[in-house]
Amino acid sequence: MIELRTPGELDAMRAAGAVVADMHAAVRALAAPGVRLTQLDAVARDVLSDAGATSPFLGYAPLSTTPPFPGVLCLSVNDVALHGIPTPEVLDDGDLLSVDAGAVLDGWVGDAAMTYPIGTPRPEDLELVATTERALAAGIAAAVVGNRIGDISAAIGAVGRAGGCGINTDQGGHGVGRSMHEPPSVPNEGRAGRGVKLRAGLVIAIEPWFLAGGSDDYTVDADGWTLRSADGSRAAHVEHTVAVTADGPRILTAPR
Repeated sequence: MIELRTPGELDAMRAAGAVVADMHAAVRALAAPGVRLTQLDAVARDVLSDAGATSPFLGYAPLSTTPPFPGVLCLSVNDVALHGIPTPEVLDDGDLLSVDAGAVLDGWVGDAAMTYPIGTPRPEDLELVATTERALAAGIAAAVVGNRIGDISAAIGAVGRAGGCGINTDQGGHGVGRSMHEPPSVPNEGRAGRGVKLRAGLVIAIEPWFLAGGSDDYTVDADGWTLRSADGSRAAHVEHTVAVTADGPRILTAPR
């Protein structure tokens, strides 16, 4: 069942989203060549602890065959598109890092992702990130009362395809509330005018993830989590938790 949130509940969700924004700020300040992924996860844990929040990622196991996720961040490097595990891997100059973070505060969830280069950026990486961020902005702009989920999906997909990116709809956006994953599903490509009608109080995570090589295919590592581009090309992933309101989209995970 799709639940609509009251203005007061949206304010509470904004508080959770602000913690997520603080996690991203702390991780980005630390992320540099020579830093281990486990160090980034540790600084995010400190932000959660200081805020009195917990992680919806840590211990998450959506299927009985999936091992519990071991971190509070998904840290995906280069060809890893989603769900990268915080290992002791060391970041190198020129890497492309995607960071997905979540927080639970007073029972409400916030969820957001960012992608950025480590050290010296590659021009093609900057273009991939810019395309993915434009798609997120287009998806958010379509999140208005009276539109449908398909309008968001179509807006995201149009930007990605125009940029020559691969897009896979197996994983995508979703409802957010008391749980990290709630209905409705928000695919990253679709047909305008289709799907659930958007009403005030609906909260969704809008999260484009694109593959630079143009192929839509991916593989999953033996760990059951790490999702990679099938052709080895780099990937980018950006996300905000967004509320549909009578006054337009409200980004609940924006920086304070």
